[in-house]
Amino acid sequence: MSATFGERLRVTVFGQSHSEAMGAVVDGLPAGLRIDTEHLRAFLARRAPGQGPLTTARREPDAPEIVAGLADGVTCGAPLCILIRNTDARSRDYETLRRVVRPSHADYPAYVRFGGHNDIRGGGQFSGRLTAPLCAAGAVALQCLAARGVGVYAHIASIAGIKDAAVDPVSPDLPALAALAAKPLPVLDARAGEAMAQAVRDAAADGDSVGGVVECVVTGLPAGVGEPLYDSVESRLAALLFAVPAVKGVEFGAGFAAAALRGSENNDGYTASGGEVRTLSNHSGGICGGLTTGMPVVFRAAFKPTPSIARPQRTVALPGPEETTLTVGGRHDPCVVPRAVPVVEAVAALTMYDLLLCAAL
Repeated sequence: MSATFGERLRVTVFGQSHSEAMGAVVDGLPAGLRIDTEHLRAFLARRAPGQGPLTTARREPDAPEIVAGLADGVTCGAPLCILIRNTDARSRDYETLRRVVRPSHADYPAYVRFGGHNDIRGGGQFSGRLTAPLCAAGAVALQCLAARGVGVYAHIASIAGIKDAAVDPVSPDLPALAALAAKPLPVLDARAGEAMAQAVRDAAADGDSVGGVVECVVTGLPAGVGEPLYDSVESRLAALLFAVPAVKGVEFGAGFAAAALRGSENNDGYTASGGEVRTLSNHSGGICGGLTTGMPVVFRAAFKPTPSIARPQRTVALPGPEETTLTVGGRHDPCVVPRAVPVVEAVAALTMYDLLLCAAL
C-alpha cells in the first residue's frame, strides 16, 4: 500500500481516523522558505469537522504541529513533518462493524486485502479524516505557489444537482474567488448556496446523504508545465484526486460536454497581445498535450453521497458470508462536499508545485 506521492516534492501521509495522531512528511522543499503557520492553521480550519449542521458532529481542532524541518521558522533542507492529533474519536461506535461491512465503503475489499486486520474504526486509513494531513501539506504548497504568483481557488459547483454560478474559464473573477475562503459554504451565488444547504439538511433529516461537484481554478501558471506522456498535468492531478475518499469522477475544461461539440465549437483559438499568447476560449481547461497553455487550469471533481447513512441497507456479515441488514450509526457528514473544497485546493497545489519543480520553471 502506497502512502507517498510526488517526484521532486515527495509527500507521505500517515495515520488512521482513530489513531493517536496523523500527519504528513513533505520532502523536497527548497531551504529558506518561511512557513506562515497562521495560514496553515486557517487553511486546516476550513476542512475541520464539527462546524455546524451540514457537517459531522465529531469535533477536532486539527491544530498542526510542525515537529521537524524548520529552523528559526524557515525550511532548512530537512523533510518537513506536520502532526495532527486525533482528540475526539469514538471507537465504540464501530464495534458492530468488525463483522458487518458497510455498503460502498472500503470495508469488504480491505478485509480481503489485509486478511481481516484492517482498522475499521472510523474507516481507518481509508477515512476522509486523512485529508487533514493532506491539507496540511497542501497549505505549505499553496504558500510556495503564491510566492510565484500562482493562485488556487475552488468552489462548490453543485450539490444534489443544484448549481452555483459558473466561473469564467478565460478571465476568472479573482477577488470573488479569493473571497470564497472566508465563507462557510464556498459558493459564488448566495441563493444557490441556500438551496444547497437546504438539500443537505433535508437529506440528513431523512437519514440520508447527498453528493456534489467541486470546481477548481489555478491561475498564474506559465505555459509548458507538465511531464508528458504519462506524467501529464491531467494524469498527475487525476491520480491524486482519485486518492481523495468519495471522488468518483474528474473532468478538465469542457470535460464530457466536449464530446457533444464540433471541433469548430471546442477548439480554443489563439490570440497575441503585447507579446503574450492567450486563447479566446478555454474548453481545454488550460491544458493541451499534457502541458499547461498559460491559461487558467480548470477542472472538476465529483463526490459521491456519503455512504454512511442512518437507513437500513442490505449487506453481509463476515467471515460467513451471511446476508444481513445494517443501519449505520455514529457521526457522519450528510454531504462531504463543503469540507472537500480545501482538499481539492490542496491536491491542486501539491501537484502543480511538484510539476513546477520538475520543469525548473
